[in-house]
Amino acid sequence: MLIETLKSLFDRDLNKLKVEIESYQNETQIWVIDKNILNSAGNLCLHLVGNLNTYIGAEIGKTGYIRNRELEFSLKDIPQSELIEKIENTILVVNNALNTLTETDLQAIYPLIVFEKEMTTGFFLVHLSSHLTYHLGQINYHRRLLS
Repeated sequence: MLIETLKSLFDRDLNKLKVEIESYQNETQIWVIDKNILNSAGNLCLHLVGNLNTYIGAEIGKTGYIRNRELEFSLKDIPQSELIEKIENTILVVNNALNTLTETDLQAIYPLIVFEKEMTTGFFLVHLSSHLTYHLGQINYHRRLLS
């Protein structure tokens, strides 16, 4: 049951991320840093794509994805269409990986130590969903602030 819930939440929120990025009327605004906002929507989008492709794609789905976290926050001016393509690919990766899981897998210890201690795969997937939602809210706020 949790697997279906997670699939639904990741699908909903990644599609919402796509809508947010598509909703910037001027694609240069995706990369704007204004006042006390330290990360642009583009960099947050790259961060979410990198995060999910690492922890779900590479670890669970065995995609071979190799993350460069520093680039997630330093790259600039990637076209809106390319960000959307990255999100669409991430949706496929997440769905494919989650489709391989069983309820027993959710109870197993996640293969990487991420927060300095072991945790179950189920716990970590819930964390990743809330992490996605947190940054999605920041992107939504960023877009509305600039429009």
